[in-house]
Amino acid sequence: MIRIHLTVADTARIRFAPRPAPLQELNAALSMACGRDRDLLFGNWRGRLLRSLPDAALPLRDLVPAGQAPGFLDVFRDTLQDGLDAARSWRPELVRAELERVYADTPSSSPPPPWVRDLHRGDADAWRILSRAQHAAFEAVLRPVWTAVQDLHQAEFTRHAVTVAEHGIGAALTDLVPGSRLLGGVWELDATGSLDIRPDGRGLLLLPTFHWTGHPLISDLPGHPVAVTCPAGPGLPLPSVGENSLPEVLGRTRFAMLVLLDHEHSTTDLARRLGVSNATASTHATALRGAGLITTCRAGRAVVHHRTPLGSLLVHRAQHPP
Repeated sequence: MIRIHLTVADTARIRFAPRPAPLQELNAALSMACGRDRDLLFGNWRGRLLRSLPDAALPLRDLVPAGQAPGFLDVFRDTLQDGLDAARSWRPELVRAELERVYADTPSSSPPPPWVRDLHRGDADAWRILSRAQHAAFEAVLRPVWTAVQDLHQAEFTRHAVTVAEHGIGAALTDLVPGSRLLGGVWELDATGSLDIRPDGRGLLLLPTFHWTGHPLISDLPGHPVAVTCPAGPGLPLPSVGENSLPEVLGRTRFAMLVLLDHEHSTTDLARRLGVSNATASTHATALRGAGLITTCRAGRAVVHHRTPLGSLLVHRAQHPP
């Protein structure tokens, strides 16, 4: 469990990121791509993403030798160029400590490559290698879907702003991370292991991400607000890597079902319209519901499905690409 101990000053400094952070969204996407679970919706996406990465982006994998990334990759500026510039501003001692931390658990037979050793020394050419790698990865992974990320982020920002206005910051925190609790000034988030974080007046930065479905990602670096990056809903791989077809992500039948659900339909009605069995329609509906694209309720003896705002936004973008 993660416990974030909030003082009065921290609560006064809680804010939602008004725009997505390109480099942090990139970190989430690459972390998701390197995961080992076999989620159906993400399987094909992972393969396409990893095949799309240019050679210039490959140095990034040298920074996660044991699956843990150094903290100085957590940059929350809301433009790509500002993020690339800010990455170079970390204090040298923090960069050295983070590189030593991530390499501490690697086998002695796998020493850091020369450019990482140069980065440890603060070499300017090594920083340029890192900047080129981040830029190349962003262009390949996120540029094709960045306008969708911006639209989705704006919808999330508005939703949470309304929650704060109507119900207060406590309700917004627990809505941001379903299953979390705010108890006596401690925000508890379910996660593997145990971690206590004390911002001590630095406040919180809350950032939804659209390329991560795991537990919240915490960045707790000296002199900066504690940043909590968390999945917006159950998560869905956005059409990416040069293909803009939502049907290729969901599958043709699921996409057709999502299109039909611009109005509510029962499982039986969907099965008839799609030419599949009730059991098949129910299975597809379960997958769409798990991805946060539809909701389901019972109306008498029928099971009725509705499209969520996220589902509607993605269908609109698929049918009316920019």
